[in-house]
Amino acid sequence: PKGKQGPFPAIANPHGHWVHGRLENQELGSIPGRCINYARLGFVSFAYDMIGYNDSKLQVPHNYGSDPKGYLWGISLMGLQLWNSIRVIDFLQSLPDVDPDRIGCTGASGGGTQTFMLMSVDKRVKVSVPAVMISAYMQGGCLCENAPNLRLDCFNVEIGAMMAPRPMLMLSCTGDWTSHTPEVEYPAIRGIYQMYDAVDKVKNVHVNAGHNYNQESREASYGWFSKWLLGVGDGNSIKETPFELPNPEDMLVFPDGKLPENAITGDQLMAYLIDKAKSQILSLKPKDSATLQAYRDIMGVVYQYAMSVKQPETCDLKVEKVNEEKRDNYRLERLIIGQKSVGERIPSLLFVPENPTGAVLIVHQFGKSALADGDSPSPLVKGLLAKNKIVLGIDTFKTGETALLSRNESINHFYTYNLSDTALRIQDILTGLAYLQSLAYTVDLIGLEQAGIWCLLARGIAKNVNKTIIDANQIDYENDDVWIKDLFIPHIRKAGDLRTSSVLIAPDKLYIHNISDNFPSEWFRDIYSVVGSPESLHIQAEKMNDQGILNIYK
Repeated sequence: PKGKQGPFPAIANPHGHWVHGRLENQELGSIPGRCINYARLGFVSFAYDMIGYNDSKLQVPHNYGSDPKGYLWGISLMGLQLWNSIRVIDFLQSLPDVDPDRIGCTGASGGGTQTFMLMSVDKRVKVSVPAVMISAYMQGGCLCENAPNLRLDCFNVEIGAMMAPRPMLMLSCTGDWTSHTPEVEYPAIRGIYQMYDAVDKVKNVHVNAGHNYNQESREASYGWFSKWLLGVGDGNSIKETPFELPNPEDMLVFPDGKLPENAITGDQLMAYLIDKAKSQILSLKPKDSATLQAYRDIMGVVYQYAMSVKQPETCDLKVEKVNEEKRDNYRLERLIIGQKSVGERIPSLLFVPENPTGAVLIVHQFGKSALADGDSPSPLVKGLLAKNKIVLGIDTFKTGETALLSRNESINHFYTYNLSDTALRIQDILTGLAYLQSLAYTVDLIGLEQAGIWCLLARGIAKNVNKTIIDANQIDYENDDVWIKDLFIPHIRKAGDLRTSSVLIAPDKLYIHNISDNFPSEWFRDIYSVVGSPESLHIQAEKMNDQGILNIYK
């Protein structure tokens, strides 16, 4: 601001999906126009490229990070763009003429999404004006608004409400998906502010226009920011002053379209981010009890988020008995199990000996049919029954009786709203374990063939499992293509995958067989040494046969 004494409050301006990005200047929206008016009012105003626009598009396109490998490593366009916005706050706070405690953010459309995503994760944003984007039914249609796992159990109204009790002006209009904001989204968010006794800090301005950040909307933002960041006015609209723009080329960092020689490409950025994730996991590797707990506190949370599954409470289990047969020395029950709160139906076979002393869940990539030998139990099940173990076999998602289930995973942003097949199989394993635990027996877990790794991943979440026996199925552990094809879960590699699972399992008894040369055996051994239970871990290269598994129960 000219002729004024700082330090000044600052406003970050993510631009949204205007054709010309931060240079857009038209009736429906002018990013330079609002920045000029903010400066005249007494704000430092910073407009920056969203990824793939103007200067940024010379380096990284706007469809960046949409491939499965990126998702495995927690790399997405939205995540990278949000990271940039967080760094924008760092930049603004570093300026000598900016008051670091008076930072605002505003943008429309995709810039509105960036605004409420930033304010939800960064409390340094003290005042916000998300424009025409907080909607109960339209959540954003671009990759930059849709990261995997983002909306599995929440939606934008809840994310927007995370601004409470900080001041927020919700701009909406009659001509897009915010047309019902005055009677739907705004009252919902106002209810959250009411819990903080802060209803004076949230407001809705609804304009009669299409999708926009037009002059009327901008003028509402001028008044809101002035009240809460400058302490001037009552929060109502302030008239916009006319403005003239510099030549577009003068507002670019690289007007000649040439990047510095040391600029990296999108592929190099992907490789860098993956290497950084690998280094982070190694740097956090537990070496003693303190670093063990630190790893669990940090990577355990990331692992839980990546999986986004849970072991059900007994009270949430729903068990339907289809039929029951009494056979020589055991009882066979056909069940459908699931969670009341979810409604899934998992076909299951339960083998119950006459005098049970424990229970075992066996999971196979082909489902519960692998537990039968014709009309009789398989040799492994027979052996466990002879040792008085209840045995449960389940058809995890898209196996056995559910193998014909299909989903159109090619639709836009599928993993923003839905778990992957592997994650759903892991959820079914956790539900099966919860059912057996509800029978009040000690419970073991056996994973066969490809399902072995499902079970090993599940054990990072599962509690109160006595023994776990895992067929590693010769997994080519370091090969991301294998994870994409057979074990796809967004974020799982960044979360530490099997290594983090080992930290969460230890010191429980763990048997792993049929490993490949690049299986992280040494990591597992090191972790069990750190917890003081190296004898509880058994790893062998050879594949165990049924008798080998049964020998564990001697």
